[in-house]
Amino acid sequence: MTDPLNSKTLPSLIVLRKLFLLFATLACTAIADDAAFMSKLAKALSPTPTGWSGSSFCSWKGVSCSANRVTSINIASQSLTGMLPRDLNTLSQLTSLSLQGNTLSGALPSLANLSMLESVFLDGNNFTSIPEGCFQGLTSLQSLSMTDSINLAPWTIPTELTQSSNLVKLDLGNANLVGTLPDVFDSFVSLQELRLSYNILTGGLPKTFAGSAIRNLWLNNQKDGFGFSGTIEVLASMTQLSQVWLHKNLFTGPIPDLSSCTVLFDLQLKDNQLTGAVPPSLMSLSSLQNVSLENNVLQGPVPSFGKDVKVTLDGMNSFCKKDPGPCNSRVTTLVDIAKHFGYPLQLARSWSGNDPCRDWSFVVCAAGKIITVNLAKQNLTGTISPAFANLTDLKNLYLNDNNLGGSIPRDLASLTQLEVLDVSNNNLSGYVPIVATQVKFNVGGNPLLGYPEGGGVSGTTPGPANGSGDAQSGSPNVASGGSSHSPAWIAGIIVIVVFCVVVVVLIFRICHIKNWHEKLGKVNKRENGNEFVPSFGDESVTMSIQFLRQVTNNFNEDNILGSGGFGVVYKGELHDGSKVAVKRMECGARGSKGLKEFQAEIAVLSEVRHRNLVALLGHCINERERVLVYEYMPQGTLTQHLFSWRENGTAPLTWKQRVVIALDVARGVEYLHHLAQQSFVHRDLKPSNILLGDDMRAKVADFGLVKIIAPGGEDSVWTRVAGTLGYLEPEYAGIENLFLAKSYVLQ
Repeated sequence: MTDPLNSKTLPSLIVLRKLFLLFATLACTAIADDAAFMSKLAKALSPTPTGWSGSSFCSWKGVSCSANRVTSINIASQSLTGMLPRDLNTLSQLTSLSLQGNTLSGALPSLANLSMLESVFLDGNNFTSIPEGCFQGLTSLQSLSMTDSINLAPWTIPTELTQSSNLVKLDLGNANLVGTLPDVFDSFVSLQELRLSYNILTGGLPKTFAGSAIRNLWLNNQKDGFGFSGTIEVLASMTQLSQVWLHKNLFTGPIPDLSSCTVLFDLQLKDNQLTGAVPPSLMSLSSLQNVSLENNVLQGPVPSFGKDVKVTLDGMNSFCKKDPGPCNSRVTTLVDIAKHFGYPLQLARSWSGNDPCRDWSFVVCAAGKIITVNLAKQNLTGTISPAFANLTDLKNLYLNDNNLGGSIPRDLASLTQLEVLDVSNNNLSGYVPIVATQVKFNVGGNPLLGYPEGGGVSGTTPGPANGSGDAQSGSPNVASGGSSHSPAWIAGIIVIVVFCVVVVVLIFRICHIKNWHEKLGKVNKRENGNEFVPSFGDESVTMSIQFLRQVTNNFNEDNILGSGGFGVVYKGELHDGSKVAVKRMECGARGSKGLKEFQAEIAVLSEVRHRNLVALLGHCINERERVLVYEYMPQGTLTQHLFSWRENGTAPLTWKQRVVIALDVARGVEYLHHLAQQSFVHRDLKPSNILLGDDMRAKVADFGLVKIIAPGGEDSVWTRVAGTLGYLEPEYAGIENLFLAKSYVLQ
């Protein structure tokens, strides 16, 4: 019989025995590591989680094990406090971690290299930071949820998450994320839910969204005036979408064709800056149940959805009519023209209503016919629309000095009334069409333009349209060789050119000043001539009441920003989309006292200009009206942010914001007291008279009770107390009111 333990088999058995002992040692070490961590975790948490007693951690409530190794920890919603031990990633067999609904604090322990970890739920805790590389090597991760982690220091989406190619759900809403989205979503081939709402994210939607499996996309309500921008065109290729929340961002451009998104049922696009007509494909999408489009700048006809679709359209949209139905043909043409420019925002804001001859910017009419379209120097991109040919009465078309590409449509040659066509200084290419001889045709500054062989403008000799041709006359020059000119001839040309440049500069300056006054509706003479109005200089103008009614929609109650002892303040919008604040005196305030405050505010703000004082843009005064027009402060009064932030749904002011606001107010008051040419005392400095911009920087307002300090110095101010007690400067009220003045605190 052969000995089974001969000289050949004995070494193999020895090796196997050593490997067994090694694995057993490693297993015992790993079990000991798990036990050590669980012991530290139990001591770190307060109170001790329910059911965590005894030495066998695998028997603790919410803890699951396999071969004495921890695979799952679920201690959600137990009101636990404390800081997690840093060596959490020693639990190498961990597959699920559920800590949501507690108030755990400190730095989040690193989860790096937990290759078996599949789900992490950390929502609603008080973690303050995330270590670098925290999510490295999570190759099995399917769900990561950290919503409402409001105490986290600002952080960005870590690119190491791309190693988690099996990720299905990523929920980081209200977690203080900043910056832009990395364009890495092609790595998440299984991702179905992406929630990044209520953060401080900016930039455009990543191109790698295209073709993704994302079903639920929630990017809404970015905070602090930030938000995603650019177009939403990428949605058209996200064919698996079922719910899209993009509201309260800064998206621009048109709504794309979503006809391929056949399971989309909820589309929230309100509170953006979307433009263009609502595509018919959206209205015919059979899966759609909810759609919100209000507070954009959408154009064209009012969309008509199915009766089972819940739709909201109200707000700032620029639809041609209030009810569904076709627009005026001229409106349809101009909207089609805007489409070729990418529906620019400046056109959407000013092209509203169903009559382009009623105050549409860039459009001039005569007898109800469009005779001029002047879109020069508007930073337009895109191409020139052939729809211009539908404006059959058009005489002047200015598209010069933009960034337009493509060719010049041949259809423009059919405009029989055309007198001026200026497309100079763009990026146009292709051939120059032949237009009538009487047309002043300027194509200079488009080096890629050319003339067809044997052709040219009005049958003239062909040549390149490189800016050297006489495009104004319709006769391009042909390069000639060997010609020379005398020095006197050249000098004469130089003199003429210099003279022309001077004239152009002067005309531009005059037109700039004229356009500024026309924009604000300046009146060249006093209405009724019975009131003295102080001089304003170049920065403030006299406005007609008709103009102010127009910009405030006839002082519509929906535009009211606030009210006080003087009257009511309305929000107004000028033709170019910029906003103003319009303060209208109430009837009861039009006596001698009210008129004095009105005149005092004009007098003071015509004397002082400072970045921390609200600027006066204009005024209106006649027999029945007293109106002041100021720059618009979007974030309202300091009172709203100190005492009414809950009711307004805003976050309370941070201490940094409070300090910045206090310094801004102090600078404004310092300027009034000591740095202006004359010294002024405000006499009514309180939170309701401090206004905030989108950047939360403060400006002092309401100068109706301001007094000029007498020439004798600070001790010579008027002594009659006026204003609001508790908010009087000590320089005015005297030392006896110093305590009251100092009682004003940013709470």
